[in-house]
Amino acid sequence: MQRRTGFRFRRVLLAASLAAGLAACGAPGGDGGQAANPSAVPDKPSKPVDLNILDVAGNLQLTKQMIENFKAAHPEVLSKVTYSTAPAPSMAGKLKAEQDGGVAQTHLVLSGTDGLSAGIANGTLAKVLPDFAGRFPNLMQNYLEPAAKMQELANGYGVEVVYYPSGPLLEFNPSAVAQAPASPQELLDWAKAHPEKFQYAQPSNSGPGRTFLMGLPYLLGDKDPKDPDKGWDKTWAFLQELGKYVKYYPSGTTETMKNLASGSVDMITSTTGWDINPRKLGTVPNTVKTAIMQPMHWVTDAQYALIPKGLSPDQESAILQLIAWMLKPDQQAIAYDDGYFYPGPAVKDVTLQMAPQKSQDTIKQFGRPEYEQWIAQYPKETSLPAEQQVKAFDKWNQLVGGSKVGKK
Repeated sequence: MQRRTGFRFRRVLLAASLAAGLAACGAPGGDGGQAANPSAVPDKPSKPVDLNILDVAGNLQLTKQMIENFKAAHPEVLSKVTYSTAPAPSMAGKLKAEQDGGVAQTHLVLSGTDGLSAGIANGTLAKVLPDFAGRFPNLMQNYLEPAAKMQELANGYGVEVVYYPSGPLLEFNPSAVAQAPASPQELLDWAKAHPEKFQYAQPSNSGPGRTFLMGLPYLLGDKDPKDPDKGWDKTWAFLQELGKYVKYYPSGTTETMKNLASGSVDMITSTTGWDINPRKLGTVPNTVKTAIMQPMHWVTDAQYALIPKGLSPDQESAILQLIAWMLKPDQQAIAYDDGYFYPGPAVKDVTLQMAPQKSQDTIKQFGRPEYEQWIAQYPKETSLPAEQQVKAFDKWNQLVGGSKVGKK
């Protein structure tokens, strides 16, 4: 399976920002996103149901086996599962069109923070928590602490199913980079000495790009790392100076990986998953190395199960049981996958030794022992809320990207 490319994150978040007032009022639908009647949803469906699952985050690479395991174990709940994928920006419009037409053809959405934000904004998601908190005993206590903080960002409109402490990391060719930069200043000095050999993709469309962007305020000691408009003076000045030595900003992460592999650049931004999985796929050679800058702060990321409005009580019942199953430790271990969202599990006490042998072999060959130490050692910060990411992306486009966006 190919490593997914970044989606048009900024367009989704911009739509979310523009529609935020609408969502706050509970329109469309008039119920603020609440499930129509949570008390009417049975513990078990009256008969097995068919589910259409839409993945807008590449999440099935991590969770499809969990879903198939549930279907096999509970034929009395699920009779058939159909999977489809789509770019994240199309999700909210698709759900709204279905619901306006009175037919909910999409029953479960697997999404990152992008689709989550857009679905909240246009009122197409049912509120899962606290309405159905009883279906997920000790949910917040069972999450890893940083994963619990990412769950809070869902505001009850989704249930987190996978998590990772994304980055920021630097990934480099060790034959061309004698000493990895250990601070932003050292990175800037290296870029000056090696013009056009450092690169990162547009933050609005790249996990490593936006993780780098959101991580810099911590690395640089900016006034307010959660306020890109008024609290990132050092970050914007740094990126403008760094940009003098960047040839262009690709539209997605995959292009930066290919450029690293070809030697057209010698250093790029990365994350744990974007380091491990492309080496497993052969996109980049296994000889590349990664490094962190100090003072290191992880910027965390997560993906969620979302329930659209307009489902039958039996459908909601089946989905709630499925999500609870996906959070079981033995199923969470499947999220180690091929390092795509490394580590991947969102709940506590899920070790690599619990993962399928294929995952264990992949991590043994392509993982890095230092990741476990770094994840334990350094603080973890949640991603910016949607509205703040919109501001950050807009400002990056104005101050940094300019004419270099996507142009070789």
